[in-house]
Amino acid sequence: MTTNHPPMSQAAYRDSGVDTDEAEIGLARLISRITHTWPPRGSFGGVQLPIGYFANVIDIGGIGLAICTDGVGSKVIIAQSMQRYDTIGIDCIAMNVNDLICVGAQPISLVDYIAVEQANAQILEAIAIGLAEGADQAGISISGGETAQLEDVVHGFDLAGTAVGTVPLDKILTGGHLEPGDRIIGIHSSGIHSNGLTLARQAFFKRAEPLPLDHPVPGTNASLGDELLRPTLIYVREVMEILRQVSSVKALAHITSDGLLNLARVEHPRAGFVIDEMPEPPGIFAMIQQYGEVSTAEMFEVYNMGVGFCVIVSEPDVGSVLSILEKHDRKAWVIGKVIDDPTKGVYLPRQRLVGHKKRFLPE
Repeated sequence: MTTNHPPMSQAAYRDSGVDTDEAEIGLARLISRITHTWPPRGSFGGVQLPIGYFANVIDIGGIGLAICTDGVGSKVIIAQSMQRYDTIGIDCIAMNVNDLICVGAQPISLVDYIAVEQANAQILEAIAIGLAEGADQAGISISGGETAQLEDVVHGFDLAGTAVGTVPLDKILTGGHLEPGDRIIGIHSSGIHSNGLTLARQAFFKRAEPLPLDHPVPGTNASLGDELLRPTLIYVREVMEILRQVSSVKALAHITSDGLLNLARVEHPRAGFVIDEMPEPPGIFAMIQQYGEVSTAEMFEVYNMGVGFCVIVSEPDVGSVLSILEKHDRKAWVIGKVIDDPTKGVYLPRQRLVGHKKRFLPE
């Protein structure tokens, strides 16, 4: 794997059209405005968590209403290129419910938003097939939504959703009780999931000699187009069973953009993470790094690298968690442990990387 690009910045991702630094500045300004809408803590509608966690929880008369929103990003462009729309709805469900369960919530329902350049009944029906399949996998309903025709705004289509669930107010998970020695269990991803597609498209298709969509992906029987369109895994049923049966679950993390740096979102002020047993990443990641000339640091900043979700538990309960995951046909590994670290770093000793906030740097 080549490491030609500077490891200290997200050069390739920014060059592909995604400026994460500017997005962070804008988000900080947005947050400073919207938090003024929050009612006093302890009152009806009180917001329980700071903005920036995987989902938030609202106090509705003593009931914790969990809520989050997300979309599938530029993966819709792959669907258009393949002229296949029956899986993208699974990604929409997955990106929302996988965030929702991170606070310990049971997902209940979702509303979708489909913005189209021009309505096409067959495409809308195909999108609905994926939405229904994803809802079935997650055990939720789709209770409504909006379809907007925006010819002057949208080229193609965009797909997003908002999901809700419930969690007892005294059982909201944020990682505040993590302890050194707690184990990090990584659950496999199906591949790229729904993050970093802009960089992947830059690597494969915006080059002097673009790769064809039917280009084979090493180590698989899939074409490049099929591999990029492979749906995001939905982790709801297995995680809900883990929460019911394992009392020592300390934190849950959906590994999306920012990769394993998402672990540092936990509330604990001194929780660091050593990740020293990562599985071999699926072949699609090696292809992105090769063709996009992306540094290893940036790969771990942008992609899940084969681990789509993490469960952090006390060491004695590792076996119970792995047993539940095996029952649900999920590959899983103990990939690391929690350490005492006031800098809240994420350490990858095998890759010789140290991560803080949104960056991995060489040791």
